[in-house]
Formats: sequence, C-alpha cells, structure tokens
Amino acid sequence: MFNNNIRYLTRIYCNNTIGIKPFHLFIRNNSSSSSSTNIPNVIINDALNENVQLSLDNIHQIKLEKLHPALLQKADSMKNDLKLLELKLQESSINFSIEDNKNYSNLSNFIVTYNNFIELRENYKELLEMINNVDEDDQLKHEAKLELFSIIPSFINSINKLKSNLLPKHPFYDKSTIIELRPGAGGHEANIFTNDLLNMYIKYCQFNQWPYEILSKTDHISGSGIIDATLQINYNGSYDRLRHEAGVHRVQRIPTTETKGRVHTSASGVVVLPKIDDNNSNSSLIRQFKPDELKIDVMRASGAGGQHVNTTESAVRITHLPTGIVVSIQDERSQHKNKDKALTILRSRLVEKELRERQEKERNERTNQVSSVDRSDKIRTYNFQQNRVTDHRCNFTLYDLDGCMNGTKLDLIIDQVEKKEADNAALELIKDIESK
Repeated sequence: MFNNNIRYLTRIYCNNTIGIKPFHLFIRNNSSSSSSTNIPNVIINDALNENVQLSLDNIHQIKLEKLHPALLQKADSMKNDLKLLELKLQESSINFSIEDNKNYSNLSNFIVTYNNFIELRENYKELLEMINNVDEDDQLKHEAKLELFSIIPSFINSINKLKSNLLPKHPFYDKSTIIELRPGAGGHEANIFTNDLLNMYIKYCQFNQWPYEILSKTDHISGSGIIDATLQINYNGSYDRLRHEAGVHRVQRIPTTETKGRVHTSASGVVVLPKIDDNNSNSSLIRQFKPDELKIDVMRASGAGGQHVNTTESAVRITHLPTGIVVSIQDERSQHKNKDKALTILRSRLVEKELRERQEKERNERTNQVSSVDRSDKIRTYNFQQNRVTDHRCNFTLYDLDGCMNGTKLDLIIDQVEKKEADNAALELIKDIESK
C-alpha cells in the first residue's frame, strides 16, 4: 500500500473545529523495520515545527477535522431537496424543468459524496472504539490500527470533498477556459519562463485528456521564449479547476546565458478567463455589442509566415471603447476567423472583469473579511535549484518541480489552494447559517 516515496500528505487538525492551525502528516515506508507487516513511519510536523514520531501504538490519538454541525445541517437539507425532486419527477416528468434536471443531477452527485463520508465516518468511529476497548483482543486491536492507517487518507479526502460540495459553486464552474500568459519583470528570462508555463498547461491538458488549442502566440525575436500567448481549453468545468492559476508566477533559476552561476528572478503573469461565446446555453452571458462600443481595425499580419505575411489584411484588433480592453489576433489566414476569436476572448475578459469587480465590492462590504486566494501578486514561486514549487496563498511546497512543470503533479498544488479557499468559504457559510 505504501511505496518508498511520500505516499500521502494531508492536513491533520489538533482540534475538532475549522480554523485551527494544522499538522502535516507524512507516511513513508520503514525500510529498516524488522516488522513483518512493513508498517510505515509517520512523522507529524506541528505549527511549531516540532517533529513527532508516531507508531501504531498512538496513531489512533490523532484527531481529525470534524465538520461543523451547521455544515452537516446543510447537507441534510440538500438530501431532503433531492427527495422532493424525486417526488416531483414521480408525479409528472412533464413539469420537470431543465433547471430541475440540473439540480437533480447536482444533488444526486452530492448524495454519493455524502453517503461515502457517512460510511467512512462510521468505520473510523468503530475502529477507534475497538482500539480503545480495554477488553478487546490484542490481535484485533493491531488489525484495527492497520486498517486505521488505510482509511485515514480516504476519510480526510471525503471530508474535504463534502465540504467543497456544500459551498456555493462558482458562477462559471462549468465553463471552458481561456488562459492568457505574458512575461513580466526579468528580461529575456521572463519570456523563456512564460513559454515554460504555456508548455506546463499544455502538458496538464494532455495529462487530463482535455482538448485544447493555441488561439495566439507571439514568439520572441530571438526564437527563445514568447512575448504572449493565449491558450483555449475546450473542456467544460476546466475553468473551475484552473481559475486558481491566475496571478503572478515567479521563477528563481540560473539562466543558460549566465556565466557566473548567479540565480536570476523573473516573473510571468497568468490570466484565467471563463470561455463565453455565442454558443453558450446561458443567454444572459452572451454579450451583444452596440455599434459604438467596438473599434475594429484590420491590418496585415506580422512575423514568420511565408507569402501570407504582409500580403493580406487578415490580422484583427478589437478595442472595447467603454473599458479600453484591446484584443489582437493574427494567427488565422482568415480575417473572419480572427475576428471570431478576438470577440470570444473579449467576451471572456469582460465577464471576468465584471465578476471580479462584483466580488471585490461584496468583499469590501463584509464586516469580517477573510483572505482570498482569487488573485494576488506573486502567487507561486518555482525554485529550480531547490527543486521546489511554493504556493504562497496556502503555504504549500511541492518538492517535485519537474512533476509540476510536466503537468502530472500540478493537481497537488491546486488541491491545496482549493482547500484553503474552501476553509475560508466554509467559515463564511457557517456564519451565515448561524445568523439566520
């Protein structure tokens, strides 16, 4: 069950309420152990950075996070909502609207998560009772502790997943994604790192088998690195996963052109937008532009491209006059296709801008604010010399930079950012429920 690498990393709480500073639990193989059962070592780092070595004799003393009663009350309420929808469906399928179908699907998926949590919680309680029972057989206690090791990861995952499902979904959780990348400070090294990030997201799409296309890409004149790029991910729901990537990404490494071995610091900006286009089923999101809102310029394309470049006016630049947002596309040979791509990006930028402004207004109106992981300067640092990636919003460090850059380990970072967001949102939800 446990391999030679860190098999499991999670947050363990030293209290039964949300918001207490967490422990970090590491489970490793004990290669030097003479035990025939090959029990893994368990090391817990608490908030004071003191290592605590655990064994099967005291693993049952760890206290896991316990969901607040208000959240469990909401879960029961959602379970009742599903029963009401089932009764409505039984009475008449004709009156079952599209919105009812959507709610029924979401609630059905939620109940699967909820039932899994209930089952694991009961199993966890039974194992603790068996271990703490002084009259229980020692062999049974030993087997119960072994099973406790095996269910702790699943139990904590079910807690986190249930908590996430209890929170209001993002308005664009089911949308596809547009990612815009631009180099920041750091000179040519920033152009190279921006291209590295583009490749990271492409490999992440390939790893998840998500269809994607590069809407636009401007290479650096040197042939190494890029000036900007726009990546479109055509997978519904990808935006809810990747929206946490928005912000400034910082890299610390020795450039290939560095002769004295000095570490350089550079940065790239990542913008993540929900894809909104004319085919969107939600008509309220389809923005219709007035004639005086847009300024559309056509021009000849520039850069490498053979006879097509500088011979036809296929490049398109659209300026949204009320906001000053400018979108330029020249990748297609067809002016019409470039215009369609530019309008898609413009709609996405405007929707994201309006949502961000509305959320900022709501955040400022709260009397008790919580920190947000939506957007910040320097959200993440990639340190090549130390083989680490640190996300500053949740203070999580992954010591597998190659795994992150090839897309296979990026989920480990995103999971921690989502958990941080869920913890903050859960506190707000609890306050709202208790205030009613």
